[in-house]
Amino acid sequence: METNDQYDGHHRSFGRTRLVMAAGAVALTIGAGLTTPLNPAPQQAHAADDGRKVLTVAVAQSVDSLSPFLAVRLLSTSLHRLTYEYLTNYDPEDNRVVPGLATAWKSSPDKLTWTYTIRSNSTWSDGERATAEDAAWTFNTMMTDPGAATANGSFVANFEKVTAPSPTELVIRLKKPQATMTALDVPIVPKHVWEKVDDFSEFNNDQDFPVVGNGPFVLTDYKADSHVRLRANKDFWRGAPKFDELVFRYYKDQDAAVSALRKGEVSFVAGSPSLTPAQAASLKGEENIRVNDAPGRRFYALATNPGARAKNGETVGDGHPSLLDQRVRHALFMAVDRRTVIDKVFQGHAVEGAGYIPPRFAPYFWEPSPEQELAYDPAEAARLLDRAGYERNGDGKRVGKDGRPIEYRVLCHATDPNDKAIGQYLQEWWGDLGIGVRLNCLDNVTDPWLAGEYDLAFDGWSVNPDPDFVLSIHTCAALPATPKDTGATDNFICDRTYDELYARQLAEYDPQKRAGIVKQMQSRLYDLGYMNVMAYPNAVEAYRTDHIASITTMPAKAGNIYGQDGYWSWWSAVPADSGDTGGGASSTGVVVGIVAGFVVLAGLAVFAALRRRATAEDRE
Repeated sequence: METNDQYDGHHRSFGRTRLVMAAGAVALTIGAGLTTPLNPAPQQAHAADDGRKVLTVAVAQSVDSLSPFLAVRLLSTSLHRLTYEYLTNYDPEDNRVVPGLATAWKSSPDKLTWTYTIRSNSTWSDGERATAEDAAWTFNTMMTDPGAATANGSFVANFEKVTAPSPTELVIRLKKPQATMTALDVPIVPKHVWEKVDDFSEFNNDQDFPVVGNGPFVLTDYKADSHVRLRANKDFWRGAPKFDELVFRYYKDQDAAVSALRKGEVSFVAGSPSLTPAQAASLKGEENIRVNDAPGRRFYALATNPGARAKNGETVGDGHPSLLDQRVRHALFMAVDRRTVIDKVFQGHAVEGAGYIPPRFAPYFWEPSPEQELAYDPAEAARLLDRAGYERNGDGKRVGKDGRPIEYRVLCHATDPNDKAIGQYLQEWWGDLGIGVRLNCLDNVTDPWLAGEYDLAFDGWSVNPDPDFVLSIHTCAALPATPKDTGATDNFICDRTYDELYARQLAEYDPQKRAGIVKQMQSRLYDLGYMNVMAYPNAVEAYRTDHIASITTMPAKAGNIYGQDGYWSWWSAVPADSGDTGGGASSTGVVVGIVAGFVVLAGLAVFAALRRRATAEDRE
């Protein structure tokens, strides 16, 4: 699952669970190339036969759904940021809240009623005007239809009533105060198109093109595991993109994508979601290619099956029963050498992990105390297993309660070299404990993950400037209703203490107090031991400087390009042969100033502070 961003994002490769996506913010000009996938020869700002400027981006992740109500993978949610407006956006400079479809907002004194002014100059790509009624219909549909709430239902769970008194006024009434009202990361869809859908749990929005939207690009073509094609929206209210067409081309083989960049067949490559250290090193110094290596907004983790269950109490899947013991989970994580993961696998392009929020989002970043830390200690790990009753047999193998040697099935993404490399270390580290490891590396980890048919799995999410979403996926409310349903859960975790903390942070408007509660939530998850956050990987990506003259990174100082919390990178990209360097900025200078013009409710400085730290990246 990946960001809303689940792991495939590395918001992960799970179907509909959430891919968290998000990013810092600012505009940095950088060179990057672009060509169509059919033209192997590098060209400056490649033009199609009819003169159109086409930017092609190599991606290693598949689209899970083109429906904003279902998509959770990073690629999918990124596409939705390009094709639909949200009520608000994040400034690429510093992640502060800026206008989107809404130009202003205010709350009642009791914080239970929020009124948004909807802009009058946003038009759907079929010519219809975008209005408050579209936003009201989007939220009401999510509130009343479980299928429509699959991806982003947590944002509206506290909504009592949503109305549109006029085309430019949206009113949301809450059951109790909610601190995310200027960070509702929900694509607003056109009512006159989507009200015709019969089953939101099944409709993938991938049959009729062009897809009606009001973002900077219009989605015009899609072929599964092949490509997604978008054209510039010339009527976009913020201004049309500089490139006429944007193409995301799928590569199952990351090395093939890197080769395509060298040949000029693509202009940009991000990996899955990052390039490996070897791939990045091979590109450095090559003519017309630049490697961007910046702190990301993702975490990289190992998740245990917590005894997966649905809301009705029925068991989901067949996780190993030994993992229900917290001592066993702690033992496994104490036998993982994070320093080796950083030095040998990521080769320094990451920092050691612990909590769910990367250092990039400093207000929410959490680290365990020395007494709390599950530090690398194989000897203590072995003692924990002994105390838990899982002792060695005559062959040195740990034996389960059934008398059989323990061997854990570890779900692994076949397209992610990091999963495979760390998996080999796990076989060594846990083998020393007497525990077997069987790597199950698949192109599609979604099905076995959602079915609970795993013992452990590599996991990862991109984190948004507001942490609510990535926190919500571990609440009991995110579990599937029955084993046959699809929930919004990341890993079937359900803990009442955690849920109480989640409710408190959601209702807390004071930024410092809210950040303190969020840190308590991360501490609780750490102690439970269901998730082992091993690293916060850098965003490592590369592009052709003879194709792109300038492009916005988020944030400006050491930010990422792919998988941003917004549409800034591809909307701002300037073709290399256009004669426009992005307002006169150099190829490494700041490029974009975002028009603010928004009203921030006094006392809600919390939203200006909602940022993620600079060290890892994938939801939304």
